Amino acid sequence: MLIHPQFDHIAFSIGPVSVHWYGLMYLLGFALFWLMGTYRAQRDQWRQMDSEKVEDLLFFGVLGVILGGRLGYCLFYQPEFYISYPSQIIRIWDGGMSAHGGVIGVILAMLYFAKTRSVAFLAVADFVSPLVPLGLFFGRIGNFINVELWGRVCSNDFALAMIFPQAGDDLPRHPSQLYEATLEGLLLFVVLWFYSARRREPGRVAALFCLGYGLCRFLVEYFRQPDAFLGLQALGLSQGQWLSLPMILVGAALWIWAGRKQFC
Repeated sequence: MLIHPQFDHIAFSIGPVSVHWYGLMYLLGFALFWLMGTYRAQRDQWRQMDSEKVEDLLFFGVLGVILGGRLGYCLFYQPEFYISYPSQIIRIWDGGMSAHGGVIGVILAMLYFAKTRSVAFLAVADFVSPLVPLGLFFGRIGNFINVELWGRVCSNDFALAMIFPQAGDDLPRHPSQLYEATLEGLLLFVVLWFYSARRREPGRVAALFCLGYGLCRFLVEYFRQPDAFLGLQALGLSQGQWLSLPMILVGAALWIWAGRKQFC
């Protein structure tokens, strides 16, 4: 049976300033967005992007991820607490970010970018979608390093069974952070990157992202321990699963709609 390595949350310190692994994971995700986005923008003129637009898009996207992720967590997971203590909303360093909220924040950022840069929204969404999963991958690795969002109890005989001392029970659990990193991170990236390598009907790549992320997240939630303050919701589903269902439905609807549009 495996035991969580109990990493030091601080990657390195410079004088009184400490740099945490979780923050570095976000930086890696943003850096890869810029590198791979710039590569595609320079290679394919039909994407309606250039290096300057990628940098602007990254700036708006960072704001969308941070603000959307934090506000989404406050709204979706602990609304009563943050309504009672609104000053706690800004305390991002205490933890609490929602991937679904981050997606909403990025959508709003793309809408603003598309409007101010005179680029079709679906062209922006199709460009951004393949670049997002690697950020999700590093975010989940950050969760693993921080020993948070561990999995449900599993059999002692399961090859990946892991004890998370912070769970307080020394029971074998699924390392669900690594499952999410693999599915919604690496696997979804590979699928989207190769699917979007050539021109597709506007909206098809974004639709595939919504479908892929929603399905991967819905599946992994069966192995992830529900938040203690929420537990399982209606029909025995977790909050993450209920938040994933709209993404799956939107992705399916957009896929069908995009397929019916004339493509030139």
